[in-house]
Amino acid sequence: MKSLEQLLRPNIRQLKPYSCARNEFHGEATTFLDANENPYNAPYNRYPDPLQTELKNKLSGIKGVKPQQIFLGNGSDEPIDLVIRAFCEPGQDNIVAIDPTYGMYEVAAGVNGVEYRKVPLSADFEMDAEAVLAAADGHTKLIFLCTPNNPTGNSLSRPEVFKVLTRFDGIVIVDEAYNDFSQEPSFTKDLATFSNLLIFQTFSKAWGSAGIRLGMAFASKEIIEVLNKIKYPYNINQLTQEKALHILDSAGTVKTWVGILLAEREKLKQTLEALPCVRKVYPSDANFLLVRVDDADATYRHLVSEGVIVRNRNTVTLCRGCLRITIGTPQENELLVGALKNRAV
Repeated sequence: MKSLEQLLRPNIRQLKPYSCARNEFHGEATTFLDANENPYNAPYNRYPDPLQTELKNKLSGIKGVKPQQIFLGNGSDEPIDLVIRAFCEPGQDNIVAIDPTYGMYEVAAGVNGVEYRKVPLSADFEMDAEAVLAAADGHTKLIFLCTPNNPTGNSLSRPEVFKVLTRFDGIVIVDEAYNDFSQEPSFTKDLATFSNLLIFQTFSKAWGSAGIRLGMAFASKEIIEVLNKIKYPYNINQLTQEKALHILDSAGTVKTWVGILLAEREKLKQTLEALPCVRKVYPSDANFLLVRVDDADATYRHLVSEGVIVRNRNTVTLCRGCLRITIGTPQENELLVGALKNRAV
């Protein structure tokens, strides 16, 4: 890959980051009079650790990644935005991504004034690495690959992903929000091999914690330092850090949840395939199913009328006639099926 010096925007390369009070002092003390905090209402009167040291140390043991290779953001949306701001010059550079995929990549590119180039997947949602690489040029700084992909649910071919990683000289972002539901190993094992690899994961899916808004990014120490340089000083609040530490103690429970959801995914897939209104249920490595139905718009409206909310993906590339259905509890899945049977009648 190109060096970080070559890839970074000049203003980011030259930027002197803001130094907050908690950056300048680390350790224990009896009296803190450095940050203009209210001395009452402990412990929430104090600013949180800006680098989330305790949380990263705990995550390091679980993920097998050094603390210095971890960035924590306000959901995955924060690192998506930060990586674009760090590397892409507005009106000059561009981003390449598969299509369809997670919509925030394109939104963040638009907010930052960066061209967003879409490379369609095949009819069965496979990625062609040659097509992705062909869409890139000398001004392509980032390639986004979501695997398992949203909204299609399938994992991208690992050999095809490795082709992109090996031959692209910019940053490759592999978004693994749904990896816990897949049999494929995480790309975190490949960080030592590919210095241009940036991986996203999240607390929102398998860890059952979408409400705390905590995303994880894993990369080389040098890339993580860039993200830390431009993030807001206290981007992860104290309550979120405390809750995340508690959640990480529940890895066994999370594993049980994932097992239940995988069993329900297979059961729901088989049940849906037997319904007259269902045309196809696509293979999934995520906690949702992409389902092609008769008249997706009408089916969606019917489900809403029954109090069952799914995502209508009818207007998304390659997803004509499709609904995206999250795997719920056994009881929720039964309500979904019952509502669809009412529609079939």
